[in-house]
Amino acid sequence: MSERRLAPATEHLLREAAPRVLGAVARRCGDFATAEDAVQEALLAAFEQWPEAGVPANPSGWLYRIAARRVHDLRASEAARRERERATAAAERAPAPTPEPTGSADADAMHPDDTLILFFLCCHPALSEASAIALTLRAVGGLTTAEIASAFLVPEATMAQRISRAKQTLAQAGTAFELPNESERAQRLPAVLHVLYLVFNEGYAGSAGAELVRVELSSEAIRLVKLLHAMQPEERETAGLLALLLLTDARRAARTGPEGQLIPLDEQDRSQWDRAAIAAGTELIDRTIARGSVGPYQIQAAIAALHDAAPSTAATDWPQILALYDLLKRMGENPVVLLNHAVAYAMVHGPRAGLELLKSLESDARLARHYRLDAVRGHLFEFAGDRAAALRHYLAAAERTASLPERNYLMTKAARLRERP
Repeated sequence: MSERRLAPATEHLLREAAPRVLGAVARRCGDFATAEDAVQEALLAAFEQWPEAGVPANPSGWLYRIAARRVHDLRASEAARRERERATAAAERAPAPTPEPTGSADADAMHPDDTLILFFLCCHPALSEASAIALTLRAVGGLTTAEIASAFLVPEATMAQRISRAKQTLAQAGTAFELPNESERAQRLPAVLHVLYLVFNEGYAGSAGAELVRVELSSEAIRLVKLLHAMQPEERETAGLLALLLLTDARRAARTGPEGQLIPLDEQDRSQWDRAAIAAGTELIDRTIARGSVGPYQIQAAIAALHDAAPSTAATDWPQILALYDLLKRMGENPVVLLNHAVAYAMVHGPRAGLELLKSLESDARLARHYRLDAVRGHLFEFAGDRAAALRHYLAAAERTASLPERNYLMTKAARLRERP
């Protein structure tokens, strides 16, 4: 492959276009696995050709044409193989080759709901929820295998195997490219919501690379959750997730400095928060919770609303946040929830009490060597006045994170501790 690289803005464009192109190609050829392979080859062609030739006027149309041509070539090759083997009957049952689309067909091929259909397709009941989520993040969310592994707190090789098996299972299931009926949507909805939640998180706080924020990912997640909410306005967890994303994304402008550096919640200029998004998210979660039983996304949205309503970290209603985390803990043993619970507990009962809670996570393989555990320990040790321990854990966290903004932030925290008299 050429050593030339695309500009970051162009890479963002490719990530944004890829799911919609995949949806268009899958709709046309009716075969997700073939479509996914063809789009990956189109993306590779873009990385090789665009640095020298320039970005085309219609990037999505360009990708679609290359992918559709690849589908045609694959099917022509398969037809030739079958002919050579004299499998006439099998060859007659094979789908007709896809003609190369014209420029005017490119726009017609793109449907705004194709990405949402892909989410439901990848969350097929033949897959386990974990495999469905991993496959969807890779094929539709545009995340790398390493990014998905980081989100699941598993080794990259393990995640690569999981995604490969999921593709094989989905290919064998042979489903049509269409939005599932209402009962099927209800069955697959939890996995779809989880994927959208993870896509948003990767856009809001990238797990790897030089950028903390990838707006195209978080914005697309919000768009799709809004679409889901419009389809099923009475579905409480969809409403809860939408409220959570709005309330979290409202802080985005204050999360980074002029050079892209991370600014933690307690240091943010809250005047930069999007008050309209906060009002919309708060109104939505208040209305949703009032309707009855609550789920994890609704509870997380309620926590986010309390953070957004507070004028400062010190003035935050930490006892109420702690109570909500206690409730969230009882719904499932999510290690990230346990970390956040320890922080809330420390804000109510003191940092040493929070550190005691963290000891229970030392045996959790998902977190034992993850940077987040050390980062939280560093924060609580600093809060407790133990500079040496805080420094040790900040440096350990900085060594383990794959995010450059996170690493720089942690190294800055460590440097400030060293400089104190």
